Amino acid sequence: MDQFSHWDDTGKVRMVDVTEKPATARVARAGGLIRTSAATLQLIQGENISKGNPLEIARVAGIMAAKNTAQLIPLCHPLALTHIDVRCRLTAEGIELEATAAAEGKTGVEMEALTAVSVAALTIYDMCKAVDREMVIGEICLLEKAGGRSGHYLRKT
Repeated sequence: MDQFSHWDDTGKVRMVDVTEKPATARVARAGGLIRTSAATLQLIQGENISKGNPLEIARVAGIMAAKNTAQLIPLCHPLALTHIDVRCRLTAEGIELEATAAAEGKTGVEMEALTAVSVAALTIYDMCKAVDREMVIGEICLLEKAGGRSGHYLRKT
């Protein structure tokens, strides 16, 4: 792909026309990391965050965000997701996030997976900011995608 698909021949922004594309099974996985202090991780592990369990709330927020991606990203097509899964895993440096989105459609679900990870991370930040304002959200990226004309992609690093 040597050009941006969201620009027309005159350089104006457009929503990509997928009318003629065949519907295929689409899957995408995205990941991210929210770095926290060791003390914050201990509070989460001990279920001592006053607002509740940030990991479970983040999972639900990520699922809701994926379902509403087209309302957040201006040129993103609305999709009928057939599956969305958000996982949060405590590590020594913070919380690793991973989202998998799936649909049968004419366009990919990468944005839905990336949106799920982003909103899950923001939710964790919101729920833990009273005890840790030093948290850093980052490394949000596409890990893998399958389906569609461009085929399979797997992140190398």
